Amino acid sequence: MSDSSLETIPTVDDALFSARDIETGYGELQVLYGVDIDIRQNEIVLVFGPNGAGKSTLIKALYQRLPLWGGEVEIDGSDLSDVNSNQMIEHGIGFVPQTENVFPNLTVAENLDIGAIHVTNPESRRAALLELFPRLKERLMQTAETLSGGERQMLAMARALMPNPELLFIDEPSAGLSPQLIERTFDHIAQIRESGTAVLMIEQDVNAALSVADRGYVLEMGENRFEGDAMSIRESQQIRDLYLGR
Repeated sequence: MSDSSLETIPTVDDALFSARDIETGYGELQVLYGVDIDIRQNEIVLVFGPNGAGKSTLIKALYQRLPLWGGEVEIDGSDLSDVNSNQMIEHGIGFVPQTENVFPNLTVAENLDIGAIHVTNPESRRAALLELFPRLKERLMQTAETLSGGERQMLAMARALMPNPELLFIDEPSAGLSPQLIERTFDHIAQIRESGTAVLMIEQDVNAALSVADRGYVLEMGENRFEGDAMSIRESQQIRDLYLGR
C-alpha cells in the first residue's frame, strides 16, 4: 500500500461494528467531524493521532458516554445510535476507560463480581479470565488500591470481559505503565483477541500498539486522516514522520 492510498477510508463489508459520520463535542465546541470506523470480528483496531485529535472523544461517543450529534453506530447490523451507555454491554460491547476503571476499595474478586452482574455462569467465566490473567488469581483477596498499575489494568480488562463481550473498547491501556508492563499489557490484548473478543483501542504508544494491531486509523483535527493495515502504517514514511517519531 502506498502512502497515497492510506488516505482513502474504505468501508469494510464484513464489519462486526461500524460507525459512520460520527459528530460530537462538548457544549458548543464540536470535536468530531464525520468520523468513520469499522471493526471486524476478532480484530484489533488502533486509533491514534496527535494530541487534541479527538481520539478519546471518539471512543466515548461510540460507547454513548457522549451524545451523538450526528452519525450512526451499529453492531451485527443492530442500530446503537440511541442506546444508553449502561445498555451497551447488553449489545456485546465492553469498555475500559483510561481512569477510574476499577473500584479501589473493593477486592479483586469483588470487582470481578460486579462485572458479572449479567453473567449466567459467573464462576466459569471468572475461572477463564483468571487463566488469561494469572497474576489476578494471586491477588483475589487484595483490594484494587493495593495493586500495581499493571495489575490494575489487568483487573480493569478482566472486569470488562466478565460478560464475554464481542467487542472491547480500551482507552489508553499503557498510560502510566513502565516499558516492561506496556509489553505485557499488549500481550494480554492480543490474547483477548485470540479468545474471541475484538478490540478497539486508543493509544499514544503507537509503535507498541502496532505490534498487536491488525489495522489502524489516524485522526487529525476530529477527522479521518489515514487508514490502513498495521504493516502498511508501519512502513509509511509519511506516518512515521508525522506520528511515530522516527
